[in-house]
Amino acid sequence: MEKIEGKYALVTGASSGIGREISKILAEKGCNLVVVARRKEKLEELKMKIRKNYNEIEIRVIAVDLSLREAPENLYNKTKELGINIDILVNNAGYGIHDYFADIPWKEEEAMLDLLIANVVHLTRLFLKDMLERNSGYILQVSSIGAFQPTPSYTTYAAAKSFVFNFGIALNYELRETKVRCCVLCPGVTVTGFQQAAGHTNQTFFSRLTKTTSRKVAELGIKGMLKGKDFVVPGLMNSINSKLMSILPRKLATKIAFWAMGAPK
Repeated sequence: MEKIEGKYALVTGASSGIGREISKILAEKGCNLVVVARRKEKLEELKMKIRKNYNEIEIRVIAVDLSLREAPENLYNKTKELGINIDILVNNAGYGIHDYFADIPWKEEEAMLDLLIANVVHLTRLFLKDMLERNSGYILQVSSIGAFQPTPSYTTYAAAKSFVFNFGIALNYELRETKVRCCVLCPGVTVTGFQQAAGHTNQTFFSRLTKTTSRKVAELGIKGMLKGKDFVVPGLMNSINSKLMSILPRKLATKIAFWAMGAPK
């Protein structure tokens, strides 16, 4: 486990939820931060909160819409302009849409897929090359337990998270002869604004049973990343569920996932 005190971590989707908690935990560990999200006021609020408790931490705020195709390169170039080398990259930014695939407008679908897939890969590629030159660094890709099975009503979101899951694990294997590590965090239902933003108003028995706090998810994600794990599934029930879904027939796993998430209203 490499010492990360004094290193720079870039966290996307840092304005709320898991990204916000990851930023706070990294600050507690002595990391300097580049916090990224669309809402600058939320990032400034986070910056003030962290500075109040850890005034020695350097924090840079960059407001950007990461669903735009040009955003990763612009973000990378901005860190270079600031003279910052990113030692820890956390690809957390994302959202879902709880609806049937045929009912989601293409522009909304396209923006979500660019954010969850294309721009995650692009950001990883940009910052990874510098990590490899230094032969040091960590990447945390935030996926979902939706990655372990097809999920009707989150059809493309779950498929995108499956991509992130497999991409992250394959990349970590490619990096096995280096001192750079890539870990995938796969949270289940978490106490964030995700469901509200996704238009998911009906809470099922499964979501009430497995719900985890953002703080706990963030703690386990950072711990797994620093230990060099391939992936982390926070929560006992989520861990059992992910293993079960991986071995069940696809049709049955799909049916269970739809029951667990509930039909769109």
